[in-house]
Amino acid sequence: MKVLLVFAHPEPRSLNGALRDVAVTELQRLGHEVLVSDLYAMGWKAAIDRADFPNLASDERLLPTEASKAAFDAGELTQDVRDEIDKLLWADAVILQFPLWWFSMPAILKGWVERVFACGFAYGVGEHSDKRWGNRYGEGVLAGKRAMLIVTTGGWEQHYGPRGINGPIDDLLFPIHHGILFYPGCEVLPPYVLYQAGRLDSVGFETAAERMRERMRTLAETPPIPYRRQNGGDYLIPAMELRPELGTPGAEGFAVHLRDGAGSTA
Repeated sequence: MKVLLVFAHPEPRSLNGALRDVAVTELQRLGHEVLVSDLYAMGWKAAIDRADFPNLASDERLLPTEASKAAFDAGELTQDVRDEIDKLLWADAVILQFPLWWFSMPAILKGWVERVFACGFAYGVGEHSDKRWGNRYGEGVLAGKRAMLIVTTGGWEQHYGPRGINGPIDDLLFPIHHGILFYPGCEVLPPYVLYQAGRLDSVGFETAAERMRERMRTLAETPPIPYRRQNGGDYLIPAMELRPELGTPGAEGFAVHLRDGAGSTA
């Protein structure tokens, strides 16, 4: 397999850095090709602004979606963005690795998504009618590629459990799993989550490292999170609501977008 690992931690000697090295070493040992986009080391520009669209007239309003679509269609995206798009097209599997900061990904990784997932590339594509609503949620340019998250967090596992104070980890990661990775078509694997990262000793690290090696060994075979495909018949189009006869009666929230019978993913 060809694997792209997008790494978002400012300190290469961090726990995240060590886990990244474990993952890359194991993937290469297994014969996979690996590219790493180390966003901090690259000095990645996170914010979308006029510099992303150098051919936009100085007196023209910046409408990011429209500007992104025009630049993508014309082959005028900036070189850094084009390079990352080429990596995504090259890869069979995409791994996003980051510490959970304020219940989400670091700003630099969010900025990578916002700039690289350009309109016309990762969204805004396909037919919009009373039968289909674009190529998204299980379809799209990244269809057939596998994706997973490597996430570290300082809280206890119980803090992120079904009744934990921080909310279930599945719910916290849903916007990334479903809204960023599944949206353009990826098959999204259950995440690798390491809790209490700041309290890990050498014995704990070796346990975490072996768990990481196992996830890399099974990257090609792990069943994906069973999200419902948007255009597969489960949703009313164009309302994009789950059909009332599907799911547990009265159920709502993120879990209804899992096929019936599916449970927790973490």
